[in-house]
Amino acid sequence: MAYEAIQFTVDAQAAWITLNRPDARNAINDQMREELFAALAECRNNPDIRAVVLTAAGKGFCTGADIGGKGGSGPVGPGAAREMMKTRSQRLIRTIWELEKPVIAAVNGVAAGIGAHLAFACDLVIAAAEARFIEVFVRRGLALDGAGAYLLPRLIGLSKAKELVFFGDDLPAEDAMRIGLVNKVVPGEQLAAAAREWATRLAQGPTFALGMSKRLLNRSLEVDLETSLEDEAFAVSLVTQSEDTKEGMRAFVERRTPVFTGR
Repeated sequence: MAYEAIQFTVDAQAAWITLNRPDARNAINDQMREELFAALAECRNNPDIRAVVLTAAGKGFCTGADIGGKGGSGPVGPGAAREMMKTRSQRLIRTIWELEKPVIAAVNGVAAGIGAHLAFACDLVIAAAEARFIEVFVRRGLALDGAGAYLLPRLIGLSKAKELVFFGDDLPAEDAMRIGLVNKVVPGEQLAAAAREWATRLAQGPTFALGMSKRLLNRSLEVDLETSLEDEAFAVSLVTQSEDTKEGMRAFVERRTPVFTGR
């Protein structure tokens, strides 16, 4: 597929997905959304891709949905809006959340609305010092969407989530790290290098085991103890049959660093 609204490259077994509408502050229009679906499908289906970085071109990360620009989705009726949420913004967040490979968000600037939720759906978030996160919906008279009601309470607790959503204030990167929305803050000029370092480490890891661990951690927020332990036992029974587990065990006995292949 030829990409225009995003850039898609693979380097050292890590896929880099770059939002590429800098003149529109990388707002998500229909074209970008479909290209993101295609890129994420390639990440899911290609065994040689073992980690993913989501970042953006220009000065901003993503200012949310392009509701007024060319190629965007304008106002619609209640029934159509519900269907659009399910098949567009919700599907996009869910695709990232459920991708059984580690995903890093490298946030270079403002991340607002679903743009912020794109980052929060990733497994790890590295932010430039100048980045800001904004639950912008209240400023537009909109209800929270883009899976924000699912993600925020799980990441930072219900009370803090309500504060961010009800007031819609800018949240600087350092404050986002302090409350647990961001893993690491670096100077802007070091963002790509920091993301590359983590992506390289993850791509050299036991991809199948990491994917199953991600699945277990995400599901643990939804199920009771009994179900979680059953999920864990099932996942371990699968992972222990992998070549990476055998290599990890051999390396331990031989007192050397394992060389994982992702299989």
